[in-house]
Amino acid sequence: MASKKRDSSSSKKHGSVLVLGGGISGIQSALDLADAGFKVYLVEHGPSIGGTMPQLDKTFPTNDCAMCILAPKLVATGRHQNIQLITYADLKAIEGKPGDFVVTINKKARSVDEALCNGCGLCVENCLVRFKPQTPEKIDAKKDLEEKDLKKIDAIIKEYGKENDSLIPIIQAINEEYAYLPKNVLKYVSQELDIPLSQVYHVATFYTAFSLKPRGKHTIKVCTGTACHVRGSPRILDEVKRCLKIEPEETTEDDMFTLETVNCLGTCAIGPVVVIDDKYFMVKPGQFEKIIHQFISEEKTPVVKEVS
Repeated sequence: MASKKRDSSSSKKHGSVLVLGGGISGIQSALDLADAGFKVYLVEHGPSIGGTMPQLDKTFPTNDCAMCILAPKLVATGRHQNIQLITYADLKAIEGKPGDFVVTINKKARSVDEALCNGCGLCVENCLVRFKPQTPEKIDAKKDLEEKDLKKIDAIIKEYGKENDSLIPIIQAINEEYAYLPKNVLKYVSQELDIPLSQVYHVATFYTAFSLKPRGKHTIKVCTGTACHVRGSPRILDEVKRCLKIEPEETTEDDMFTLETVNCLGTCAIGPVVVIDDKYFMVKPGQFEKIIHQFISEEKTPVVKEVS
């Protein structure tokens, strides 16, 4: 690709400029030249302009935000009618003399239509160079389910329907039924709703309320947020682990309790807080074992209860 074709019979200078490098210096140079009335060809070897400045937090010596400085210049460069961006390209040769030259540029293939690109990123996720296409293996997921489980899942699917937007409520119902999402059940849901298994797993792993590991009958959550932390939640967590003999994200051997840590429970004023299922407890060091015994023995427990 040439920035400007040269007429060998004329020595007249052309009003176009080639700027190599799309960093902050190249961007500013291109803007200044374009504002002065020159046609600017801004060539960058990377897929986008900006250079290393977007990776910086602050700029020296003023400590101004790097992106706050760069972002308006990126927008202005992309919109300026006198600037032609040539990204993902390399300079190969220059022929001629100052003011009258021809530039040869090797522009690499993107395999996408740049005029239609909106930066969604789907081309990266589905790149045929990085990811080899695979033909889905035809498997009857029904064979991996027991009769009782098959009846439960069929009833759930019948209740919510087989439309694509029924996926989340179906997964919620399964998670509530089994306390986690069994792999063979997710395969069956994928088959029945005619939704790729990858999409089903994408939903199942996105929400923290879902789990792909078996959980206990009761879930214990220890808040480790700032308010609870400064009030002793690390000691509470150590006591819970010692009492249950498990680590966070693990389940007791009798499948009774699963331990989790959370960043906030919205109860900063009464922290440190431990939640067992939907029951909140104000806990002090040395009290957790007593709380567990009370939780098991009592049928009703106040929403917030301080043990003295």
